[in-house]
Amino acid sequence: MLYSMTGFGKAVVEIPNKKITVEIKSLNSKQIDIAARIPGVYRECELEIRNIIARRLERGKIDVTVSVETIAPDATMHLNLPVMAAYKAQIEEMSAILGIPLPDDWYATLLRLPDVMKSESQSEVDETETEALYSAVNKALDSLENYRRTEGVKLEDFFTRRIDNISELLSQIPQYEVERVAKIRTRISDTMEKYVTIDFDKSRLEQEMFFYIEKLDINEEKQRLAQHLSYFRETLAAQAGQGKKLGFISQEMGREINTLGSKSNHADMQRLVVRMKDELEQIKEQVLNVM
Repeated sequence: MLYSMTGFGKAVVEIPNKKITVEIKSLNSKQIDIAARIPGVYRECELEIRNIIARRLERGKIDVTVSVETIAPDATMHLNLPVMAAYKAQIEEMSAILGIPLPDDWYATLLRLPDVMKSESQSEVDETETEALYSAVNKALDSLENYRRTEGVKLEDFFTRRIDNISELLSQIPQYEVERVAKIRTRISDTMEKYVTIDFDKSRLEQEMFFYIEKLDINEEKQRLAQHLSYFRETLAAQAGQGKKLGFISQEMGREINTLGSKSNHADMQRLVVRMKDELEQIKEQVLNVM
């Protein structure tokens, strides 16, 4: 089955005196790209958090946010003035370098930044808290994967309908092939009779016409396109992680459809080809979002 690369997951784990919240959002990307916002107290855990996410998600642009809240009734919170002063200095420097105005409300700006509040009861992160943090990360990933699975079902349905539409359009092409060949023969014969004023070997003309029409034969393209459609369906039903393969198959489908269009020489067939291209473009847009 398919998994979408788009998803969101959230988990909250409480331990004595603290509540840890992890939010993970993913978007499509060719490789794994993790952006993490983690409180300073958990900085030593960041590498392991990244490893956990990379092992489970494999691909995607990942945004992970970790926050911790002290819930002890006797916890005393106060402003972390050195951190706030450092933030303020950096913002002022940024304003001077980039030529942008300073904030109108310094309090609101600084209080939204990480680690500006500090608990007097805060201490080194112990093993229990570390395990709770990793547990929250894994639970958020479970939630995100459920989201991806649900979106994957929708994508599978979408692709199936698009493939069925292309298959139906392909089945309509043979009805025009006899007429198409007859029109090509008539057009060539009429052109020869109209513009060629000298005698010519009509049997040789028939021979050359046969070679020309043979070059416009589309049976191989139809067969290959039908095979690609079948392979796309088989890949949809395979195990997860088939996004790149589906992308390759859709490229091959595009080559056959383009060749059908260039060889068609028939208005109704070209209309069918245009509709196939429209269906295929929709597939290509969405296949980028498949794991």
